[in-house]
Amino acid sequence: MVQILSGKEVSRKVYSDLIPRIDSLKKQGISPCLAVILIGENPASKIYVRSKTRKFESLGLHSKTIHLEKSIDETELIGNIQSLNNTKDIHGILIQLPLPKQMDELKILQLVSPDKDVDGFHPENVGLLSIGHPRFISCTPKGIMRIFDHYNIDLDGKHVVLLGRSNIVGRPMSLLTGTKKKGANATITVCHSGTKYIPDFTSSADVVISAMGVPEFLKGKMLKKGSVVIDVGINRVEADNEKGYRLVGDADWNSIQENVSAATPVPGGVGPMTIAMLVENTVEAAERNMVNS
Repeated sequence: MVQILSGKEVSRKVYSDLIPRIDSLKKQGISPCLAVILIGENPASKIYVRSKTRKFESLGLHSKTIHLEKSIDETELIGNIQSLNNTKDIHGILIQLPLPKQMDELKILQLVSPDKDVDGFHPENVGLLSIGHPRFISCTPKGIMRIFDHYNIDLDGKHVVLLGRSNIVGRPMSLLTGTKKKGANATITVCHSGTKYIPDFTSSADVVISAMGVPEFLKGKMLKKGSVVIDVGINRVEADNEKGYRLVGDADWNSIQENVSAATPVPGGVGPMTIAMLVENTVEAAERNMVNS
């Protein structure tokens, strides 16, 4: 029987633990607030931003969405970011990715104040993570580590194979799982588009974390008996239903059942944790701002 690693369950625990911290801040006149800059009309981005907004509202927190045209001038965008950096009541700033092709993503992300970078993408925060002293940890990797902790999956001495090397998931995940701390301390292999034969690596892995964005790529025959799969992929594939599609992960759910001991489902696995960690990072930013003010 495969254990379901439910992000919905873990996120409920996160929100429950945050409520007294939020109440404490409010008693001191501080209401954690996230500002999101959304550029263009990307459907997935708009849905994601709405989900974030609803969750913040349900917890009595504030969120502000600045929706800008895809054709926006970079100078105007920079002005918006600087304004948010200088607004005391804004504790977290998130630049919704992807950005329009004409914009330099790294340049834009570097403009966000590191103290308000609740997505953990600023080079200063990535650097702090790399030396083991993180300020803000990218939400998806942080959420995955929380899943491991909740379900008592100790990575110490284990072989973790990461599929994907993006700055959003793969790279920070390799740092978190490999750090010499309780619950981590794993041996890490990172596979990517240049890896010759991925099954050579996944077949020896105790844990596989897939963030490739390739529908149902990971099959049971590619996995070691008793391994754990964390599926970050959310992919639309055609289906004969009302929507015309269904959501699947990078792992072929039916196929992996033969070998895995535990796995995150899609949907309902990693996704809910990404938003939960964004809320937590925003609360942490408000707490840190209170101490430093």
